[in-house]
Amino acid sequence: MEDQVPAPVIAPTATRPGRFGLLFGGTLMILLAGGVGMQVWRARSGQAAEQPGRANVTAESPDATRPSYARVNGEAITWDALARECVERHGREVLENMINRVIIQQECSRRGLTVTESEVDQEILEISKKFGLALDQWYKMLEAERNLTPQQYRRDVIWPMLALRKLAGRDVTITREMIQEAYEDNYGPRVKARMIVLDNVRRATEIWEKAKNNPDDFESLARDYSMEPNSRALGGVIPPIRRNSGAHENLRAAAFRVKQPGELSGVVQVGPSQYAILKFEGLTEPVEHDMADVEAQLHADLTEREVQRMVGETFEKLQESARVDNFLTGESRGAVEQASSTEQ
Repeated sequence: MEDQVPAPVIAPTATRPGRFGLLFGGTLMILLAGGVGMQVWRARSGQAAEQPGRANVTAESPDATRPSYARVNGEAITWDALARECVERHGREVLENMINRVIIQQECSRRGLTVTESEVDQEILEISKKFGLALDQWYKMLEAERNLTPQQYRRDVIWPMLALRKLAGRDVTITREMIQEAYEDNYGPRVKARMIVLDNVRRATEIWEKAKNNPDDFESLARDYSMEPNSRALGGVIPPIRRNSGAHENLRAAAFRVKQPGELSGVVQVGPSQYAILKFEGLTEPVEHDMADVEAQLHADLTEREVQRMVGETFEKLQESARVDNFLTGESRGAVEQASSTEQ
């Protein structure tokens, strides 16, 4: 999978059309990895039929309306004690998720936009059909492979995705050039290579000199010096590089410039403090397909990719324009705080 390589070098994209990676490398993972794991509907806390601890509140919890959640030899574990423990362990992540949820919900309210439960149902059904799974099988797969319950999937992934699509509010334009490039990416040859990633140009130049003098040592040099843990463990092996997408544009250009197996690229800058060296190992065989037979699928994949891009841009703008004061971390960001409507 292409997401084995760090994002600044090779961005996670789908491989051939029709794989699970298309979904999880796309909108779903953008939302999860981008910190948009939101509780969209308020949690409906399940309560036991009997709560004998409700009246048994210790000094830690002076609010008698709050229940105790356990009793050990007559001593109650109170709501406040449990809450403090949860905040200490998971508070930062959960609070950031809640902040992101509120940012999206506020903008939806401002624009008068809503996402209904029936829209969420329909989206999930269409996704499950896309992968040839019954709805219950799709949910089971999500739990087994992504540790997402159906409720979490609905509220933390599908709702924000649909809400951000509506907030983006732009039509997607797919050109013939984009379709041609997608065809080359999916069915044309790709570069097989090994890669070493370094964090400064001086160090990268030193390792490049060593590799140039002893090309057969490239694998061991990758294991010893590369800063990228996944490819380093494999002696620098990376997924084949596409011509038009996936990898950083400088890396793609360098990969398709080299011609002979064993040939090295120069030191290639692929990020603000990230430099790569490639060792060319050949090309994959192109997959023969008539463009007319796959054009519809390519168009659908490109549309999804463009929607993902717009969703990401929309959320970034919302975050930039929001004033957030995080009292748990002591951090503030965004515009000047606006007075609350409740303030006098």
